[in-house]
Amino acid sequence: MADDRGRAPLRTRLRRTRTRRLRRLCYAFLALIAVLCAAAVVAYHLTPIPQPHPETVAQSTVFLDADGAYLGRRGPADRQDVPLSAVPRHVQDAVIAAENRSFRTDSGVSPRAITRAALATLTGGDPQGGSTITQQYVKNALLTPEHSLSRKAREALIAIKLDRTRSKDEILQGYLNTVYFGRGAAGIQSAARNYFGVDAKNLTIAQGAALASIINIPSYYEKAGSDPKVTAKLKRRWEWVLDAMAASGSITKQLRAQARFPAFRFYPPGRTDGQRQYLIDVAAKEAADRLGITEDQLASGGYSVRTTFDLALQDITAQLVENPPTRKGVRVHTAVVGMVPGEGAVRLLYGGSDYARQPFNDAVSGAVEAGTALEPFSGMTADEPLRTLLKSAAPTPVNLASAYATLAADGRYAAPYTVARITRAGRTVYQARPSARRVLSHGHAGPASPPTGEFFTGGAGGGTTRRTLWTTGYDGRLALTVAMFADRTGARNGTTVPAHLPNQPSPADFTQSVAEGIWGAATKDNTERDPKGGTEQTPLPPAAPPASVSDSGRR
Repeated sequence: MADDRGRAPLRTRLRRTRTRRLRRLCYAFLALIAVLCAAAVVAYHLTPIPQPHPETVAQSTVFLDADGAYLGRRGPADRQDVPLSAVPRHVQDAVIAAENRSFRTDSGVSPRAITRAALATLTGGDPQGGSTITQQYVKNALLTPEHSLSRKAREALIAIKLDRTRSKDEILQGYLNTVYFGRGAAGIQSAARNYFGVDAKNLTIAQGAALASIINIPSYYEKAGSDPKVTAKLKRRWEWVLDAMAASGSITKQLRAQARFPAFRFYPPGRTDGQRQYLIDVAAKEAADRLGITEDQLASGGYSVRTTFDLALQDITAQLVENPPTRKGVRVHTAVVGMVPGEGAVRLLYGGSDYARQPFNDAVSGAVEAGTALEPFSGMTADEPLRTLLKSAAPTPVNLASAYATLAADGRYAAPYTVARITRAGRTVYQARPSARRVLSHGHAGPASPPTGEFFTGGAGGGTTRRTLWTTGYDGRLALTVAMFADRTGARNGTTVPAHLPNQPSPADFTQSVAEGIWGAATKDNTERDPKGGTEQTPLPPAAPPASVSDSGRR
């Protein structure tokens, strides 16, 4: 009914205008959507893909022994880039199964993954990442770690743009080389070494699934293998990852059934071997010189340095020299050098008992009094550089070993070297090419007098109490020198002066025992190492005692 003025009731009027209002609201909503879409398009085009943070892509340089065993690393972060081709497909699939199962088909942002992660959190299920692998890569490598809506929006935009401009393989490679795995390891290569002691290319299905499982909570799972509770939880997640791989066809059901939870390297690590830093110091300096760069540039360059060292022999030597003769107020130094005659490859370099207490390398820089050490060369005509060495009143142990290696090589001198090969991103950037040249005339090579025993032992300092003592032996395979000298605190603070070696127990017996132990360990193997790294299956002749030289200093 109309009111007194002839107007329709309010309800009637609202009903009559409802369609018009809904139409206007729809237009406004569509306009808002259009504005938001336009803003998103503009933001997409105006948002560049940033370069990775320097600290994210910084790499360490890894040092290996002659057989490829891990010596240690130098650099700001424990990370080394590897191409995706060096990561087995089953490892790639394990990471995808653990972190983002739609990775190969999504657009870089997965609403389903975010929803699934939220539901898992609400229901107490197995924790899952709400971000795609692409988003994680953007978040970890390309953006700052701040938490804000604007940053999240920027992350999504960059992820979409990255997905449209880069291949999935490129994104996965970047992710695998930067994601954190715990134990200080960033990237799959360092993780493989830290958890299993292998390169990424050698990871098994079980190991790959374990590393993929760790990405979820790396700071917690890094204790796997040493903490039973952590190990048990990781094993459940590991099984979940393998089940997903089998369900997707990444691995067969038979391989799934055969998988066994892998053994981990113990963590946290025990006492570090104080010997290895001596080796790394020498090899790092030589590698930097060979490449024409600084040691800092080498450390952050992501190189792999294959050295000439025999790590097993090094460890044996460290055990043999553990209890040298002692005297109150006197510090006794022991240096051991073993090298290949005619090639110069340094197999053994013992420079001190513990790098943390004494970074000075006795084998390389310790000057010992020559005394009778060089008498076997008297009367010989030598060319450089042996001539200069023979004139030295205080040769270093490594130079003394190289002199005797020249005798063992029939008068051919080869400069000592410790770096066999340097690679970077799988490409060889340096390869040692040792050469020897004759520096002693024919007839003057070899022992100066007929052998009278296994080793030549001599000293300097006069009388029965000496300041320097050494034992040397050699044959065509190895020249070995064990040197011992002593010092004590000088009159001025921070200074040292030479001191006499203790008489009891006999230092000569000690060096002889060390040399015999090393020689036995070095020659018992029936294969010959390749000085350029690796092992050649070349049978050696039966081990013979080293040539020996006698002189007045022989015990």
